[in-house]
Amino acid sequence: MSIKVDDNWWRDLFDEIYLLSDARSVCNEKLTSQEVNFLEDTLNLDKSSSILDLCGGQGRHSLELSRRGYMNVTVLDYSKYLLATGEKIAKREKLNTIFIQGDARNTGLPGQSYQFIIIMASSFGYFVNEDENVNILREAYRLLFPRGRILLDLPDRDYVINNFKSKSSHRVNKDITVRRDRELGNDIIFSREVVISEKKGCIKDRTYCTRLYTPEKISEIMYHVGFSTITFRKDFMNRRSKADFGCMTNRMVVLGEKA
Repeated sequence: MSIKVDDNWWRDLFDEIYLLSDARSVCNEKLTSQEVNFLEDTLNLDKSSSILDLCGGQGRHSLELSRRGYMNVTVLDYSKYLLATGEKIAKREKLNTIFIQGDARNTGLPGQSYQFIIIMASSFGYFVNEDENVNILREAYRLLFPRGRILLDLPDRDYVINNFKSKSSHRVNKDITVRRDRELGNDIIFSREVVISEKKGCIKDRTYCTRLYTPEKISEIMYHVGFSTITFRKDFMNRRSKADFGCMTNRMVVLGEKA
């Protein structure tokens, strides 16, 4: 494997350049609105529902939920930059979205605090050591009310493998181009992302990884943690006909309930 990934790559990858390099997905208002429509329909949310957006970045889904009148929405993420970005939006729009900086494996939040937990946009599976990914699910289980529900938005493993591309490139704007190299091994995508400015040269050169799950594998893990009534939906926000969006091209939604 020529792409080497630091175990803690996620601690400083998500910054202002990330919001440029992944803007097609994480700054896409139309896509966010469609995804929140799906959340509302699938989870049967009530305006008073307590919702935790775990690994929620700048809170694009939570901010949209707050715009729609949801009164108890919290974002937890490790990136102080993304959280500050979301807080500025909430303040500007006078939204009541709560932003908390923390580690999803050990949030420090009180147990049985939320009716719903969402982990959106392929934000699960960042650890090569699978035990650390499992720890996130254990923490989510602890945080949910009895009968509370979790929704995971994951890459569709079969689609990713069958349509794997080792290289991709897209232009963000007249100045910025993003180039990615990928390697696939043991159901983990190892990626190198180089962001190039025509004015400044290379402004980012980082590596990261994302673990892929079959429905059977993620079910096994979730049942082991304690979740029940696990269901799936494939082809969530199918974007394969337009471009290569990496792990955001075609996704699978997994739903589970706290027993």
